[in-house]
Amino acid sequence: MTQLPKDPAPEGFTWPGGKKLALSVVVNVEEGAERRIDEGDKRPEPVDELGAVPGKPIRVHGNETNYQYGINRGAPRVIQILDKAGINATWTVCGLALEKAPWLAKAIMERGDEPCNHGYKWAFTAFMDEDAERDFIAKGTDSIEKTCGRKPAGWLSRYLHTDITRRLILEQGYSYHMDDYSDDFPYWAKVPMADGSEKPMVVLPYAIDSNDMKFWLSPSFTPDMWLDYARRSFDWLYEESQREGARMMSLGLHLRIIGRPGRIKAFADFLEHVKGHPDVWVATREQIAAHFSKEVSASTAR
Repeated sequence: MTQLPKDPAPEGFTWPGGKKLALSVVVNVEEGAERRIDEGDKRPEPVDELGAVPGKPIRVHGNETNYQYGINRGAPRVIQILDKAGINATWTVCGLALEKAPWLAKAIMERGDEPCNHGYKWAFTAFMDEDAERDFIAKGTDSIEKTCGRKPAGWLSRYLHTDITRRLILEQGYSYHMDDYSDDFPYWAKVPMADGSEKPMVVLPYAIDSNDMKFWLSPSFTPDMWLDYARRSFDWLYEESQREGARMMSLGLHLRIIGRPGRIKAFADFLEHVKGHPDVWVATREQIAAHFSKEVSASTAR
């Protein structure tokens, strides 16, 4: 018989309370930090709902308001649904976005939620040199500390990052990294440091297959399809966790996407589905990383 890969969770591992499945709800806050001609960027963001890219680097006023919708209406709806379900979330926030919407930073902290650094602006760090990337991360850290009253513990890039991103965030005191899609359970990673040594860092894999960005990528993708996929993902991981070992599920959302009136109920319905399962720990990514690092030795780093 073929030898299958080792289960990602150590034998006997459970989440707090003996639970087998951890659910991480991640709300991305990029609105207000996107590329804008009027703020000095060389080009604007593509028109999200249409996938259109201006042929010339001109200001696209309409698309700017599409982002504003996420703050004006999407955020209140997401907060109301989280409040009704009584669960906490991780908010991957761009520092500039919260500077423009301080009420949202206040709401996040009043809920006891976690702000995670998603950069100062919603920008690609992959093309930055070391000094620029270091400063960019630090600028986001400082901004979030000012609006939220605390430093973030985790980092999420805008899709792309460099070979030294983990070293830079470790040097700045971060406890976990989430630019990873390799598993359904956290792991320790060996991070090469500037002096030639290696240090361990917790990696919390994220998920893009269940992310609400699918609404943009496929015009035929409906809220019912997204809800069905999210439920299927949850159900499989729930059953697998009971049978084989502890698991973690990530659900990624965006204020300007899931926050639209035709989509928001799908999120509420998903949380209602989760509530019907007793053996689930819904937690922030910071809480998940802390529990994992306490229960699993860093000597397992790979």
